[in-house]
Amino acid sequence: MEDFYRDLIIERYKSPHFQGKLDPHDFSYEDDNPACGDHIQIDVRLNEEGMVTEAAFSGEGCAISLASADLLLESIIGKSLEEIKALGKEDILENLGIELGPVRLKCALLPLKVLKAGVYGLGEDQA
Repeated sequence: MEDFYRDLIIERYKSPHFQGKLDPHDFSYEDDNPACGDHIQIDVRLNEEGMVTEAAFSGEGCAISLASADLLLESIIGKSLEEIKALGKEDILENLGIELGPVRLKCALLPLKVLKAGVYGLGEDQA
């Protein structure tokens, strides 16, 4: 079964479904992992009800960080900002389907960190 997940990670790394940029977007955020040099930017569009209608990522990184970004964005389409705020490490690990060591875990969690920073930044802008 782990081979299936490894194949999924390689496939999403080589042919991501959500790679690109959205312009216009409702929020965008970018950050990097200084330990390895991975860099991710995430752009998100919302509808009138605050639900995610489109999302895209850009950047450079290892197979784990880029596959994680692609799978994460697929999972948030149709979700509210509150649902995104509730996402955690376990959701990322479930998406990837493999055990990760501490270094690779940081790679996998970078897209979630970027997405949540964008969501929380959006909330501050609306206040």
